[in-house]
Amino acid sequence: MPDLERRADYFVGHFEAMASNCEVLIDTEDENLAQEITQLAATEVCRIEQKYSRYRDDNILHQINQGIVTRVDEETTRLLDYAQQLYHLSETRFDVTSGVLRRVWHFDGSDNIPSSAQIDALRPFIGWEKVQWHHPQIQLAKGMEIDFGGIGKEYAADRAVLIINTFISEQPDTRVHDTSVLINLGGDLAVTGPRKNGNGWQVGVNSGTSTMSPQAADFSLKQGGVATSGDANRYLKKDGIRYGHVLDPHTGWPVEGTPATVTVVAASCTDAGMLSTMALLHGPEAEVFLREQEVPWWCQWHNK
Repeated sequence: MPDLERRADYFVGHFEAMASNCEVLIDTEDENLAQEITQLAATEVCRIEQKYSRYRDDNILHQINQGIVTRVDEETTRLLDYAQQLYHLSETRFDVTSGVLRRVWHFDGSDNIPSSAQIDALRPFIGWEKVQWHHPQIQLAKGMEIDFGGIGKEYAADRAVLIINTFISEQPDTRVHDTSVLINLGGDLAVTGPRKNGNGWQVGVNSGTSTMSPQAADFSLKQGGVATSGDANRYLKKDGIRYGHVLDPHTGWPVEGTPATVTVVAASCTDAGMLSTMALLHGPEAEVFLREQEVPWWCQWHNK
């Protein structure tokens, strides 16, 4: 059962999932309602984690990654179609088959950098264009894998919001219908709508040393979602060279010149995560990419 605490005029539910501390902020003074909403969120997030975690051997992702012809359900179809769309929109930079590189890249704080030969041995297993995807059936070549890690947490946040909005709309007490809920999955956020007072949820962004878009100067979250991507905490360093965890699927090596973090606000948490990740994949041109998107954003650089 998730933990629940009272803060001022709202409740905060806590649970663990997707290797993250997760919170559910509920704009209500009804403790029972808050507990039920928190449980709904935790159940949905954990369902998605179990279904698409690359660390399990009892889910649909594991079956796909065995290289056999697999017939997938509607939810997985939507995710695969989205992955394909991102692959083309990013000019092949955003590639869910690039997760195989984790076999040699271990961002554990050491100075263990893989050799060029180790990386080159994996490059034949990377490339969405090699995937046989004709929905509802998919087949990977032997040795290839799909990893939804780049979109999974953001998708889970949006799904939790959808489940909660449906639940709230079905409550017989119409006074409950304007209850606002914010989902926080380790810093990736999604919200059901504005709070009862018409304001958004205040979101803290480390913007002290960041550049930002004009829209980000005065920010609170009333709708949509927020996502942050970066390599500030996941990197290797050897001989004075920093190797961030954002990998280029074309080379197998870290993208050079990436920002430390990119935070984006968009119509959904999934879209925000897609844009923040794509910005990182543009390396030193991240801000150029972000300015073209017409969304609020913050960009913090390692040496800026």
